[in-house]
Amino acid sequence: MTIASSNESEKNELDDYNFELPRELIAQEPTARRTDSRMMIIHRSSGRIDHASVKDLPDFLRAGDAMVVNDSRVIPARLVGYREKTRGRWEGLFLREENGVAELICKSRGYIQPGESIVLRDPDGREVQRLVVVAGSERGHVLLRAEPELPWLELLEANGRVPLPPYIRDGQMTSVDKDRYQTVYARTPGSVAAPTAGLHITQELIARIRSAGVALVSVTLHVGLGTFRPIQVNRLADHKMHSEYAQIADPVVKRLQSCRSEGGRIVAVGTTSVRTLETSAQHGNGTLIPWSGQTDIFLKPGHRFAAVDAMLTNFHLPRSSLIVLVSAFANRELILEAYRKAIEQQYRFYSYGDCMLIL
Repeated sequence: MTIASSNESEKNELDDYNFELPRELIAQEPTARRTDSRMMIIHRSSGRIDHASVKDLPDFLRAGDAMVVNDSRVIPARLVGYREKTRGRWEGLFLREENGVAELICKSRGYIQPGESIVLRDPDGREVQRLVVVAGSERGHVLLRAEPELPWLELLEANGRVPLPPYIRDGQMTSVDKDRYQTVYARTPGSVAAPTAGLHITQELIARIRSAGVALVSVTLHVGLGTFRPIQVNRLADHKMHSEYAQIADPVVKRLQSCRSEGGRIVAVGTTSVRTLETSAQHGNGTLIPWSGQTDIFLKPGHRFAAVDAMLTNFHLPRSSLIVLVSAFANRELILEAYRKAIEQQYRFYSYGDCMLIL
């Protein structure tokens, strides 16, 4: 692993979060069982790094703690078909919908004209649905209406494919992904990528965690397309985060406030849960409050975490907002040392990979 050298005055430069990862360490398939994944333990106060398994997670939690998960459900947002006018292949990724008109990012040859028809094929190759182009742009974003009209979520569930990240089999799904690229507690449809730290958790593990006296509560953050994108600027201060919908309900806030007042820790599962909690605290001037809306919070060094005491998270892409986030929570040098050890010991990286518990 190669880390760019830096001095204190350059600590916020993006090169400080770069590393070289052997391609063979990028997990292409999930483990046989969710809890088979390895779990690195990082102790922020001492800098000690230990090694365990996800099945050992309850051993690192304490009675009175609260574990926060993101209950967003991945929708099969990738659509495949052809342009009726040219018979050329067409592919689209659903982003959002309003009043029956959906915005998608599309790939096809040539500029798509308003009024054109797209014929969808389901995963078995059958022609199943026609879409009409309402408006298009040179950036590849188009507005589409289903013909005949039907709810877009229903259309996606019937005809869509799971939009895997490009580093997993070049984004091509297999039968295993429909179940494994989804958390066991997912219930609120809206994400185009999984909140991957939660992929390690099973119902059996949840039962053991609750038996240990740990509360489990849910927030929602719908993961957007921006999660796949590396930061493109040289300075973190210049980076504009993508916006995603997040929500934390009043009963959850009260439970977490009670946890804290009684000496328990808030343990966030995944960076999406962290961003939701810290957005709530930001709007509450340092105190958790019920909140919903679009968040573009960028958690970077200098941020004072008000609502998170520990974090379970996967190993992230270099030069990404996510490795910056975990470095802000722990310590950049400690996190990069953990990544060095992970590479030396052949940990599996990214969505289907192993994880770390930062205490």
